[in-house]
Amino acid sequence: MTADLAGDAARTLVGWEPRNDDERRTLASFRGFFEAGDGPMGRGAGRDHATASCVVLSSDLARTLLVFHGKGRFWVQPGGHIEEGDASIVEAGLRELREETGVSLGADSVRGLDLDHHALDAAFGACASHLDFGVIAIADPHTELVVSDESEDVRWFDVDALPEVVAGSLPRRVAAAVVRLGG
Repeated sequence: MTADLAGDAARTLVGWEPRNDDERRTLASFRGFFEAGDGPMGRGAGRDHATASCVVLSSDLARTLLVFHGKGRFWVQPGGHIEEGDASIVEAGLRELREETGVSLGADSVRGLDLDHHALDAAFGACASHLDFGVIAIADPHTELVVSDESEDVRWFDVDALPEVVAGSLPRRVAAAVVRLGG
């Protein structure tokens, strides 16, 4: 993984302003991983990996775009491992969105950032946890969706009526994104 991408991750953390105790703890966890050099930027960096996702909301902040994750067996925002060719954390999140849903957005659609450090179960193999940089973006809910090989379904959901089976931190992350954008 390039030092430039690790540097972008570190700069993102410096500029991120936590709004509550939970966000302060998450930020401290992320900073701890990046204090010792390039941090967990690649799949080969150890059992903890930096990832990028995209928390997508409709412009009225009433709906969110989710994918049904085949390996995890839950609904979650589009996302995955940061790759060598990604120029920035934002680009990685937008690439994951495009690959997993067919929705292509530019950096001008990005409205904020969310951080989440979560443990993974045995279904994820040698990967023990993800330090996820969640890009918050606005998209048109009428855009045509495409289901990727990694997902079984892609759909828009009302933020107040998320599906029953979701990744553990998803409800908090969606709610925090709505608050960050003024909803």
